[in-house]
Amino acid sequence: MTAHPEASGLGRIGVVTFPGSLDDGDARRAVRLAGGEPVALWHRDADLRDVDAVILPGGFSYGDYLRCGAIARFSPVMGKVSEAAREGLPVLGICNGFQILCESHLLPGALTRNDHLHFVCRDQRLRIDNAETAWTADYAPGETITVPLKNGEGGYIADEATLDALEAEGRVVARYLGGNPNGSRRDIAGVTNEAGNVVGLMPHPEHAVEPLTGPTTDGLGFFTSVLKKLVTA
Repeated sequence: MTAHPEASGLGRIGVVTFPGSLDDGDARRAVRLAGGEPVALWHRDADLRDVDAVILPGGFSYGDYLRCGAIARFSPVMGKVSEAAREGLPVLGICNGFQILCESHLLPGALTRNDHLHFVCRDQRLRIDNAETAWTADYAPGETITVPLKNGEGGYIADEATLDALEAEGRVVARYLGGNPNGSRRDIAGVTNEAGNVVGLMPHPEHAVEPLTGPTTDGLGFFTSVLKKLVTA
């Protein structure tokens, strides 16, 4: 694991809370441990409060009715997030946040029911395939990390043309190692948009940021990466 020194200065990182969010507090803590300033955003907010980046956390937004993330994409805050993301604002969607990003068409593909039809919760090994995004630049290309995974609808799918394009353009951010936990096509655990500022990741880096509570501190790099990006931007 590459060392992740504390970012210089503070960056205001907004963490959205939807009805049913579970990991918003963990995401704010991860931002704080990385050296940033967490800013709580509410799903009905029509103002991003001048944040420098946004995290959409894990959970069950709006109870996962219809499809995971299908209702959250219409919340007032997502209108602002989508607009800002298209203008370059760094956005990270974790688990349910990844689902929301796909439903909002900020990322391609969709997340579907795990192929074994069971909820999975385990420490998961990942390989970082793209270390050039706003959220992964603190890792080395090909670096292996371990972070928790917990999902029932985490299977990433897309048509073959989209999958081929993601591969060719280097937009697969991370892949599962040690067995595919949910049937994701091509072992994909996370993807990015063309600009590299929007990243969706099914596993939970915010649960691996300190020795007391995580299996590792391997997840901290997602948060230090964006803070360093903000400092050098």
